[in-house]
Amino acid sequence: MKTDTRSTPRLRNDPLVRGLGWASALLGVPQVVAPAGFARALGVGDDARQRSATTAVGVRELTAAAGLLGRPHPAWLWSRVGGDLMDLTLLARALKNHDGRGLGRTVAATAAVTALTATDVYAAVTRTRRSTPMELTATTTVAQPPDKVYALWKDLERLPDFMAHLDEVRVTGPRTSHWRAEAPFGKTVEWDAETTEDVPGQRIAWRSVEGADIDNSGEVRFTPAPGDRGTEIRVTLRYDLPGGAVGKAAARYFGEEPHQQLDDDLRRFKQIAEVGEITRSEGAPSGKRARGEFPQHPAQPLTEDELKEALA
Repeated sequence: MKTDTRSTPRLRNDPLVRGLGWASALLGVPQVVAPAGFARALGVGDDARQRSATTAVGVRELTAAAGLLGRPHPAWLWSRVGGDLMDLTLLARALKNHDGRGLGRTVAATAAVTALTATDVYAAVTRTRRSTPMELTATTTVAQPPDKVYALWKDLERLPDFMAHLDEVRVTGPRTSHWRAEAPFGKTVEWDAETTEDVPGQRIAWRSVEGADIDNSGEVRFTPAPGDRGTEIRVTLRYDLPGGAVGKAAARYFGEEPHQQLDDDLRRFKQIAEVGEITRSEGAPSGKRARGEFPQHPAQPLTEDELKEALA
């Protein structure tokens, strides 16, 4: 795992980091100065235990504010994420034991903290210059000969047709291309790539060049499937996932599971190679919107409830 510790100058003028710092300050001051009033405003009561908890949370917020505004570092962002999880735990406990008075305010506070938690996770992941090497592999069999399947994949500008997170691939030379893709949390990344090996009908390999937003490489192999059943495609992707292991977990939580993405991409490629298009029902959206709203999944039997609904 690679880590860049020289992050303070980069974060000092970051609007989101400074905004979260001021948010911590604005939340912390009233919790320390008037804990009973703040607790009542949340609808959780103002007994001694609630006042102590509110004061402790206020001190934590002010500490985070001092760090983010004084010497900003990703560690302070992660401390906010940890604090958010503690706050959600306290609010969940308060909701469970609520006497009904001020319940609406407690529900509203819980919703607000949930939204703030998502913002803090986004800031922490995207501002942490740490990466985890990832290697993904996936295999599928296409009912077409290797030469035809190779030619389809070789047409790089068609890759976004079936790779859900690719926005554009533009060929820039005999062995070079420019890629733009979606990353977790709505970010966009770009890189230039070079083809490192190209064996017609057998193998294509590539890697990003210096200056890429995400260092990556990959290869796809085309081999005749047993029993003359077409072509077996094996794809291997290697890249550095931003945010380290925590970024990987957060991406999975928000529906960005890399292994599932690659499996979905290959299913769409199989449809294009075999029938010429990605099949969908009439009225369903097409293009990237369809890939986002209707992810592919392996065929599976209907559940008992689905079967009853279909028969009805």
